[in-house]
Amino acid sequence: MAKTRNLTATERDEIKALLRAAGMRATGARLAVFEQLRRAKQPLTHGEIADVVAERGFDRATVYRNLTDLAEKGFAIRTDLGDHVWRFALRAGEGAHGEHPHFTCLDCGSVECLPEVDVKVIPKGKAPRALAKDDLEVQIKGRCDDCD
Repeated sequence: MAKTRNLTATERDEIKALLRAAGMRATGARLAVFEQLRRAKQPLTHGEIADVVAERGFDRATVYRNLTDLAEKGFAIRTDLGDHVWRFALRAGEGAHGEHPHFTCLDCGSVECLPEVDVKVIPKGKAPRALAKDDLEVQIKGRCDDCD
């Protein structure tokens, strides 16, 4: 993941206030994880984030705990795109990834966001009631342009 500028003092204070309003401590590790999610252009794995924040002295377990805490409090989205690897992204605000379909290559495993794609699920017959709710996750798999 490419490095970019650090957060300004104002941005850091805003994130601290958000965390505290949700009843969370604004620890150095939590701020570092939040910052990486904010910088990301696509969902990141625990390992990708841990590799970047390791230089600040944060271990993998601490990073994972903070990722799951941020997801439980609604700051982040945690998703498995079918490859049994959790990926995390901000739910709202600057750097937010939002909820939308992703394309996963069956050969190389690359993941691409599919913006501007509407996917409508219309339940028929004896489909589970959950299909009528808006809380669905769509995963599209196939071969990417490089592998095709």
